[in-house]
Amino acid sequence: MLPVEIDVYADVVCPWCYIGLRRLTEALASYDGEVTVRHRPFQLDPSPVPEPRPTLEMLAEKFGGPERARQIAAHTAAVAAGVGLELRFDRAVVANSFDAHRLVWYADRHGHAAELLEALYRAHFTDGVDVGSRPALAGIAAGVGLDEAEATRFLDSTEGVTEVRSALREAHELGVTSVPTFVLAGRYAVTGAQEPATLLAALAEVRRREAAD
Repeated sequence: MLPVEIDVYADVVCPWCYIGLRRLTEALASYDGEVTVRHRPFQLDPSPVPEPRPTLEMLAEKFGGPERARQIAAHTAAVAAGVGLELRFDRAVVANSFDAHRLVWYADRHGHAAELLEALYRAHFTDGVDVGSRPALAGIAAGVGLDEAEATRFLDSTEGVTEVRSALREAHELGVTSVPTFVLAGRYAVTGAQEPATLLAALAEVRRREAAD
């Protein structure tokens, strides 16, 4: 039986994508079949970020004030803690994620996409690193075994720009409007940071349907 392909549409500045990816990892650890996971880019907000600013400040503007922002952050951090992740909204800064997605594209060509994604999420949500900064991104790349000077050269070039823009358009053409979205076997979409049991059930159902075709 062929592996089930899973396309994961996510944004590295989305906390629920971080949670969803960890839950997917947990689900796959107990899945008895083969899968191929491909990481696809999505930008919740493609607007430029001239200067990094606190994420809590952005949340306050979006959701009706500082108190509501703190409530949302605390709830999200508590859910994340349940899967072993530390989210420090008091450190996180707003960043445009386009270059981070380009770096994932670059890392994928060198066999380090999964490690880089994990490092990007941790840098943004735990360490308060500005993942919109090219020097910071090059440092993160070095931390997963990529050459920092080569990563810097790549980020300062136009490599990957066309490919990532094309992938972002593809996500919208497929109807992806929120993330994380998991597309199984190219046909079945599961949206949101679902529990591992839900993802396992979806995988089993897709495998059954694919075998019946």
